[in-house]
This record gives sequence, structure tokens and C-alpha cells, in this order.
Amino acid sequence: MAHPQFKRILLKLSGEALMGAQGFGISPEVLKYVAEEVRSIFDLGVEIAIVVGGGNIFRGIAASSYNMDRVSADKMGMLATVINSLALQDALEERGIVTRVQTAISMHEVAEPYMLRRAIRHLEKGRVVLFAAGTGNPYFTTDTAAVLRAKETHAEILLKATKVDGVYDSDPVKNKNAAFIKKITYREVLEKRLQVMDMTAISLAMDNQLPLVVFNLRTKGNIRKFVCGEDIGTRIIS
Repeated sequence: MAHPQFKRILLKLSGEALMGAQGFGISPEVLKYVAEEVRSIFDLGVEIAIVVGGGNIFRGIAASSYNMDRVSADKMGMLATVINSLALQDALEERGIVTRVQTAISMHEVAEPYMLRRAIRHLEKGRVVLFAAGTGNPYFTTDTAAVLRAKETHAEILLKATKVDGVYDSDPVKNKNAAFIKKITYREVLEKRLQVMDMTAISLAMDNQLPLVVFNLRTKGNIRKFVCGEDIGTRIIS
């Protein structure tokens, strides 16, 4: 049996990852796939926290570009992350995984309010915790929320799931000659303005020495491979 190299991890999923090929909303097939990938490391005894974006439903920064008030737009984006988290919670619980959704915006009838000590206790009891509604504040992305929650819950590493194999020196979707980068420092990411995560998230991770790996979610088994010590994706280090 494979042995995990980490006791506690935080997995960051984009909202776009959940829509699959349909272009909008939530794909049941993708939900099932993600839940099975999470189950593969849950069965190893790894404590798992998850932050999901909301871009498949509503992206605040995009809405603000056509004259919607940025604060209102960001609040709508936070609500989109709650919808995604509830959908993923349902998919996980169908596979026998006990979960809790905690939100940075109070909505007691839907989910628990974010409470650090309770979240850590859930993780210690073997429950998967989904952190929704970002940081609860406008102008901060779910990337920043993922770094913040990872540090607060003492996660050993942040796993950033993407649709490409890792970090490239330019957008591999637009540039077929983009060079893959196996290992890079946070400072280099900032200096080269690589689109890994938003700059606030990268700065926060660098200042707090949080290890980060960027990997391809679409390659089945990648999460388990990395957790068990295989060299997957791109490592970003202090």
C-alpha cells in the first residue's frame, strides 16, 4: 500500500474545473471525477481541506469590468463558491466521505460559519472540510483564501489543481512553444508575473513559506501520486 507523505493538505479547485466541457455551470461527470480523486487520498488517511472558486457561475472581477460595483460583484462571486462547495459536498458524501462546508459569510441554514478551531477539529476527526465564500471580503480572490486557510489550518502544502501540467513561462494554451518549469521560487513567479495565482496569494504564500504544487487535475491519479511522493507538476518554493 502507498504511504502518504503529508498528513494534512489543502486542495484548491477553480470553479471552471467543475464545468467540464459544457462552458457554464456544474458538470455531474466532473463532480463525480473530482470526488473520486479526493476519495483516493482520503482512503490513505490524509486530512483534506478544499477551497473551490466560483468562476463557472459568476466571476466578480469580470462583472466589475462592465460597471457593476466591485463590492457587489465580489459578494455574488462568493455566493457562487458556496453553490460549488455544496455540490462537491454532495458528491463526496455519496462516496461515504463525511464533510463539512464552512462559509466566510454567515448562512446558518446552508452551512457552518467559518470557525478555525471547529475546522481543525473536523479535520482531526477525518472529515473533509470545504471552505466557501472566499475570505468573506471583496477584492480578495479564492486563491488568496486558499493560502490563508492553508496557513490557518496548518496544512503542510497547498495543491493548486489546473487544466495544464504545471507552470509554464507563458500561456501553453496560446503558445505551443511555452516552456514547462519544474521548480520555481515565489519571487521568480512575482518578477515574471506568471499567471499561477493572483499576486496577493503568491505574496502571502511567499511571506509565510507555504509550499505549493501546481498540477493537472485532468490526469487521473495525479493527486494520489503526488501525495504519495511522486514528482508531479511544478513545485513553487520560498
